[in-house]
Amino acid sequence: MGGNPVPTFCPLCVSRCGARAEVEDGKFVALHPDPSHPTGKAICLKGKAAPAILYHQSRLLHPWRRTKPKDSVDPGWEPISWDEALDTVAERLLAVAASDGPESVGFASSSPSTSAVSDAVDWVQRLIRAFGSPNYCNYMELCGWGRYLAPLYTFGSSVPGVYLPDLENAGCILFWGYNPSVARLAHATSAAAAVARGAKLVVVDPRKAGLAAKAHHWLRVRPGTDAALALSLAHVMIENGWYDADFVRDWTNAADEVRGRPVWERLAARCAEFPPEVAAEITGVPAAEIVAAARTLWEARPVAFYTWSGLEQHSGATQTIRAIDVLYALTGSLDVPGGNVLFEAVPSNPIDGKEFLSESCPPAVGAAERPLGPARFGFVTGEDFYTAVLDRRIKALVGFGGNLVMAHADSLRGREALRRLDFFVQADLFLTPTAELADIVLPVTSPFESEALKIGFEYSQEAQSLVQLRQPLVAPRGEARSDLQIVFDLATRLGLGAHFWDGDIEAALRHQLAPSGITLEELRAHPEGVRVPLTTRYRKYADTGFATPSGKVELYSATLAGHGYSPLPTFEEPLTSPRSRPDLAERYPLVLSCAKSLFFCETQHRQVAALRKSAPDPQAEMHPSTAAARGISKGDWVSINTPCGSVRARAKLNANLDPDVVFAEHGWWESCDELGLPGYPPYGPESANLNLVLRQTPSDPISGSSPLRASVCDIAPLRTASEEE
Repeated sequence: MGGNPVPTFCPLCVSRCGARAEVEDGKFVALHPDPSHPTGKAICLKGKAAPAILYHQSRLLHPWRRTKPKDSVDPGWEPISWDEALDTVAERLLAVAASDGPESVGFASSSPSTSAVSDAVDWVQRLIRAFGSPNYCNYMELCGWGRYLAPLYTFGSSVPGVYLPDLENAGCILFWGYNPSVARLAHATSAAAAVARGAKLVVVDPRKAGLAAKAHHWLRVRPGTDAALALSLAHVMIENGWYDADFVRDWTNAADEVRGRPVWERLAARCAEFPPEVAAEITGVPAAEIVAAARTLWEARPVAFYTWSGLEQHSGATQTIRAIDVLYALTGSLDVPGGNVLFEAVPSNPIDGKEFLSESCPPAVGAAERPLGPARFGFVTGEDFYTAVLDRRIKALVGFGGNLVMAHADSLRGREALRRLDFFVQADLFLTPTAELADIVLPVTSPFESEALKIGFEYSQEAQSLVQLRQPLVAPRGEARSDLQIVFDLATRLGLGAHFWDGDIEAALRHQLAPSGITLEELRAHPEGVRVPLTTRYRKYADTGFATPSGKVELYSATLAGHGYSPLPTFEEPLTSPRSRPDLAERYPLVLSCAKSLFFCETQHRQVAALRKSAPDPQAEMHPSTAAARGISKGDWVSINTPCGSVRARAKLNANLDPDVVFAEHGWWESCDELGLPGYPPYGPESANLNLVLRQTPSDPISGSSPLRASVCDIAPLRTASEEE
């Protein structure tokens, strides 16, 4: 590593890996892991490509204004100054709020789990709440519901989103619908180290991906049937007495009576509906493997677990999470060493603007249809956002990243909704298919051109004790500004300056840091971060109970029952599957699911040669027998056919897959000119946009989660133009 490396961290995904940046002659040239950082054991390929992302020729570098209608092939972009752009945005938003109320202005961002908007997301929420809008669309129903909000109906807290897996001390690790090798590299390196020291690893995933190859138990579940598997595991544990009886007795509502029958008896009866032999037929996981995994979950405790969007994008997402949460409660591993722990946090002032919420503020759109879903917490699903725009309840949109039409299903409906807006401003690094529909586009810095404060890294107690101010490595390209700067600039023009320290970001950061006793000067003098001595307290529920209506872990949820939902976890066949829709099964006999790519963050960065060279084409992964039956060979172009249309991909053969399951990838649109690799239209017959042929419905009745991970399809060879000639 040449020169003096600069301590930093990579915010491109939730892993927030500690790193050292190589800067030569004022140019950012490389990013390396920093083993001295709590999350710095490794850097993924996406992080290593950070310089290529920063310097990419297609970066947005100046504010642009549309001059032609939104259905025009050419938007007629013209450059404008920042002052003109921000003044126009403020004027239009204030006008819409004055005529139709602030709730008629929607806000959107990319997911903070999969993008650098994490640098500013709390400040974005402060802006939204200070403005008075309840409508914020950030993919919560697709990436976060199962970790942060659904667990509130069991634990009263976010398990595992906030109660993090203590992988360093775990006796058993359970990864369910989660491949940390792709989604959170810090977890992958820690889990591998834990297995090397003797911890057991249980992976539930339809694909044998990442750490599944190292697992003591890999349970190949049919997509969308995870709740049946969780209930079966719980049944085996209950039947054999493999559960923490003291925790269940003292800290769950097992002993409560409901209509003359104890909750425990009701739960046991529900789980008994799924003995291993029955669950095997539903899920595809052999009965003996279910029993063996249940034994390991008991005998190898404490159990640390984590889930991801593999469980959140289903028509039965909430009850699936409920089933897994109840299963986890049986292990008695919550808030104990080696389980899922609420690590102590560095004191700081909250800055997300919750103080601006009031009972007079109207609910987020979707609250009437799903009162316990994301809208209850101020988040709007993609499905409800599109509906609210199309019926004119939302008339303007402020977007901070987020590629709505590519990341949500129903891409055509999304395009129609964005065209229908009276005004749309998007802040972004690149001109995405979503940004192309905006009236004004604002250029955003990459995170390596901007400063950002991180108070605690969500990984371990050591990581949570670290406060780091990431320094700009180089000056911003062109006229790009950080999301944080745009938030503060816009707030002052909207008349909200008093809530944003009159636009003084340094003053705001000092306020945020004040309870910690750490100053900006200290952090700038120590770019590697400042560590605050913290000691973990365990079993904190013994002092305060659980933040549920009963004060205990709720195996039976009266809250769910009160809204007409099953109070005990339950399983329902995915609402669009060959089993639930026999009318579709003959033409679409295969289960279609999707998975994250190792090389890209969602819909981003396929234009970057350093990444695209490893994944030049969209892929459809299938069993060799599935391909052979259709005359398909490895590498052939194929058509993924669904009831909603067809898109293209290259065949990838995987003998570990269920022959009835196909995995595809979303997010394909951008060309890579450096490698001469094509882009694909977001819409139309030549598209590779998987979400073009998936629907947001039938969605989960509680959360509104779209069934992106379990639908139906068939695969057919796709003849190329050269073959047809």
